[in-house]
Amino acid sequence: MFGNLIRAGIGSRLAGRNQGLKGALLGAAAPWLARRAFTPLGLAALGAYGAKKYYDRRRARRDIDVNAV
Repeated sequence: MFGNLIRAGIGSRLAGRNQGLKGALLGAAAPWLARRAFTPLGLAALGAYGAKKYYDRRRARRDIDVNAV
């Protein structure tokens, strides 16, 4: 029962102002996603995703600085 309440709270926070079915689905999927994401392969994938986002932002910032000069 407490798990359902926790999932409902997570779902409502993740859904934000788009309440309803989307929040319920996000809340139901959160534990499953957490179990899958924090495996060694999942952590490597999250690290690669974060590194790519950092690289893209850094490159875009550098391109803006070069074009401004």
